[in-house]
Amino acid sequence: MQARASSQSTKINSQRVQRLLALILLLALGMVALLPFVWMIFGSFKTGREIRQMPPTFFPESFSLDNYRAIFTEEDLPLALFYRNSAVIAVANVIQVLFTSSLFGYIFAKFDFRGKNVLFWFILATMMIPFQVTMIPGFLVLAKLGLINKLWALIIPSAIDAFGIFLFRQFAKSIPDDLIDAARVDGASEFRVFRSVALPQMGPALATFGMLTFMFNWNAYLWPLIVLTEERVRTLPIILTWFSNQHTNQLHLTMATSVLVIAPVLVVFLLAQRWIVRGITLTGMK
Repeated sequence: MQARASSQSTKINSQRVQRLLALILLLALGMVALLPFVWMIFGSFKTGREIRQMPPTFFPESFSLDNYRAIFTEEDLPLALFYRNSAVIAVANVIQVLFTSSLFGYIFAKFDFRGKNVLFWFILATMMIPFQVTMIPGFLVLAKLGLINKLWALIIPSAIDAFGIFLFRQFAKSIPDDLIDAARVDGASEFRVFRSVALPQMGPALATFGMLTFMFNWNAYLWPLIVLTEERVRTLPIILTWFSNQHTNQLHLTMATSVLVIAPVLVVFLLAQRWIVRGITLTGMK
């Protein structure tokens, strides 16, 4: 008995050591991954002289908000306008994609109709088509519709998302059929069942995919650069590139601008962090 207890205690201690080593390794890798971001934040508070000096300093010699004041007083950089454009595009896409993806995912999971599997696999197959293949045809279609240089050019083509449909289908399949049948027996319409029964069960998926959609649209660069050629409708990533090209030797201003561009994404992530982690965990379990 003593030998067995000693062996079990040794095994437990070994597992604790392995967990501790894994935690230390993950913390070290996390610090390495965060280093460029932290450097950018500290750099936004440095002067132009300090940010170029050798050897470089990690922490600012003295924190200053002059870089942010210079950006907001830049006559050629109306940040409020570009924030509005990016916010309208990102929020509109999040709302429409969450609605269409959750609805279609629910339909593919809980309804049987002719050609369902063929249609579902066809939707998934569209994920294999490179964006470069559809870029020119998409531009020509938008030009025929008169949507070039309009924010709708970045909203309408994004109404359906194949990956979102797949994700919500996997979540909807886990919803008990008895729960849905009970709502139907109580007289609820099919859309009421989806809205009041199925949708609340998809909270983690909504938060996870909503965050991914917001990040993708907020950081999008190539497609907005193609369809938005006028400055009044351009988004923050395009203006950030223009600003960095205009201020090549002023890295402190570029870093401050980058912080302002990234800040909304961080705020959204922090607000939805609990649901995002839960959604990723449930996706892995499925």
